[in-house]
Amino acid sequence: MARRPLPRILSKDSAQIARTQLARSRELARTAADSATDVLHPLIAVTRGMRRLASAGRRKWADTPEDKRGPLLFLVAAVVLVVALAPYGPLLAVMSVMAAAAWHGRDRTEPAPEGPDESQTERLQSLYEALVPYFTDPEDPAPLYTHGGEWEKVFAAHEFDDDGRVGHLVIRYPAYFPDGESEARARIEHLLTAKAGRGREYHFGWDEEGNQLTVTVLAPLPTDIAAQHFVTAPGETVLGFTDPGEVQRTLPLAYGEEQIDVPPVVWRTGVRSTEPHLLAVGQPGGGASTLLRSLALQALRYGDVLIVDGGGTGEYACLTGRDGVLAVECALPGALASLEWAAQETERRLIAINLARQAGDPPPADTRRPLWILLDRPAVFAHLAGSEGRQDPQALLQVPLRHGRAANVTVVVAEQFDGAEALSDVVRQHTRARVVLGSTTPRQVEAVLGAAPHTTPPGQVPPGRGYARLGSGPVHRLQVPRTPDPYDDATSDADSAAVLDLLPPRTAVVEAQPREPADLTKPSVSTETVGAETVRTETVGVETT
Repeated sequence: MARRPLPRILSKDSAQIARTQLARSRELARTAADSATDVLHPLIAVTRGMRRLASAGRRKWADTPEDKRGPLLFLVAAVVLVVALAPYGPLLAVMSVMAAAAWHGRDRTEPAPEGPDESQTERLQSLYEALVPYFTDPEDPAPLYTHGGEWEKVFAAHEFDDDGRVGHLVIRYPAYFPDGESEARARIEHLLTAKAGRGREYHFGWDEEGNQLTVTVLAPLPTDIAAQHFVTAPGETVLGFTDPGEVQRTLPLAYGEEQIDVPPVVWRTGVRSTEPHLLAVGQPGGGASTLLRSLALQALRYGDVLIVDGGGTGEYACLTGRDGVLAVECALPGALASLEWAAQETERRLIAINLARQAGDPPPADTRRPLWILLDRPAVFAHLAGSEGRQDPQALLQVPLRHGRAANVTVVVAEQFDGAEALSDVVRQHTRARVVLGSTTPRQVEAVLGAAPHTTPPGQVPPGRGYARLGSGPVHRLQVPRTPDPYDDATSDADSAAVLDLLPPRTAVVEAQPREPADLTKPSVSTETVGAETVRTETVGVETT
């Protein structure tokens, strides 16, 4: 049977036209309502005044003692009689009542004070005087900044918050100021941060063409968004959340009992990604392990995950034995075996994809399933490998890093600042997506991301707080979703339940039945008892032809 076409009203163009017409209708209705309000404003004011006069009359009658209400009624009746008998009396009475109603029905809202008050003026003058040594030159015949000058000439716009501190500021500066030099900018930003109020985050927008600097106080990023299923497409991974004006999309999230839209930092991986691998560097306790757990939970929805933990603190024990988790290695021998298998698996995928393309067939299904390699603290393994005379595990990442995009293999490396020097050149060269977490300086952020952030660091850095940059894009503020270790005693019950709900079920292992032949393309897990301890090792087989 031939497939019947959809009605035109259900097409994408028709839906777009309908949305456009609906938006225009709403705008017309809003404009008509505003015009009607302007036209009927006198009538509204008179009606409001009549209501207020009637309320005042009722209050006056209620406050009048009962023995005096008779004379009051006689007085009112006499006044009405005199007005009725006087020439043009009723007309003058109606006009007087309307005028009184219009006066009492006027808008009594006090207008906002124009300009800053005395304390705000002193603060702006202090900022102006502090900027004089940086924005003045002895050879300038008409200096814009002088001691004792007027701040109104340089502050094009200014706003203050409820606490009386600067919330928004637009500063004009002379054209000869070297705004293209990072050191000159850093001096001005440090000065403004100290004078405008510490403990807050500021965004500095330098307009080099117009010689203007816009200073904006940023709202703190939400730190209590728990791990959850994010509405993303395959190949999209949420690194965290940022400011609303930095990205062009939002994600609907469950925020307690409410549903909110939060702007995310989305990292795209896969064959068409320009930043297929990621490097995260942070301070101890900055949230690098939290980021890797969040990435692992998102990757398990569509692919397989191989985790190598150089810290050996058991941060990823909750992932052991789960469907899609190939291995969780904490020892050097297992790490070398797993990474060697990952390199061979990348080569196998490349060969299979190449043969399929030569035959004109689509890539095999096992090559389209994403493979994630998460390596935490490789510097520890590098030190152990050097002391034991073994190969550095980072050398085994050369093939996945160079050819991982074509083979649908993604590598994520996390390291602390004290071990960043041990990162190999291959890791530094092929990880174009970068994340910096924890309490850092602008120089450290620039060294990792390749560009300095346009914002100041917060006074108190929460876990998972930092900066992210994808390739050559802008530097974003980043807050990693709260994904703690569910087995940690310090984790709350709600956070533990949120993470456990996202974990896939455990792989069933039956020891009594005969074991099937091992899949030589994946690492096999075995255990042996040494003394009183159980040692878990992995052996890697390579499929041969």
